[in-house]
Amino acid sequence: MRRFLVAGNWKMNTTRATGEDLAAALAANAPAAEDGVEVLVCPPYPYLVPIADKTSGSAVSLGAQDVYFEAGGAFTGEVAVDMLKDVGCSHVIIGHSERRHVMGETDETINKKVKAAIAGGLTVVLCVGELLSDREAGNTEAILDGQMAGGLADISEAEAASIVIAYEPVWAIGTGVTASPEQAESAHEHLRKWVASRYTDAFSEQIQILYGGSVKPDNAEVLMGQPNVDGALVGGASLKADLFIPIIDAARKLSA
Repeated sequence: MRRFLVAGNWKMNTTRATGEDLAAALAANAPAAEDGVEVLVCPPYPYLVPIADKTSGSAVSLGAQDVYFEAGGAFTGEVAVDMLKDVGCSHVIIGHSERRHVMGETDETINKKVKAAIAGGLTVVLCVGELLSDREAGNTEAILDGQMAGGLADISEAEAASIVIAYEPVWAIGTGVTASPEQAESAHEHLRKWVASRYTDAFSEQIQILYGGSVKPDNAEVLMGQPNVDGALVGGASLKADLFIPIIDAARKLSA
């Protein structure tokens, strides 16, 4: 059985103080490794070290929101894989829709980042998802296929074992609109079939596929209860312990 992963993407939010308070509350809620649920937080770069301090020794893992594909050097403003590892990161989000549609990242750039992160020993949370116009035009699956093929170009099955997929319909991110359980399951099932066609059936049954897009305590259980949904990548609700912890608890309930 695949384990649930509940990840919090803090985006460009929190201060050091509020981030530390939030991390401490999460660490207290998940004091030791759990059988069925993994918990991950991805704070802004400046707060990685203090958040790592607050979550040290707990079941909460640390991730970054992005990474650069070069090992180091004259790349002003960028952060390398080894730097993230050095401050305690085990995961990194790559290809989030805001990186694609606001910062203009291409599948080629995302693929370079995926390769660098895997080579450096990080677990990649690879985000894919369609715009509202894509869904309305009936192009959701074609968009997902293109993003998966681009992001995973020249990635072997052994390398892909270090990847978590996050399906995030762009029209549901930060909008308060959530994909229905049926919409989420349909997209996740399609992604799992894509993985099976690219790699093997056995591998497709192992890979975690998260749902992201206005996940809240009142919809978390029904979304994560779908057969092909293995957790959540949470944005706004991950910024408050009293919202994020109930989402983690929903995963615990489903894994029991």
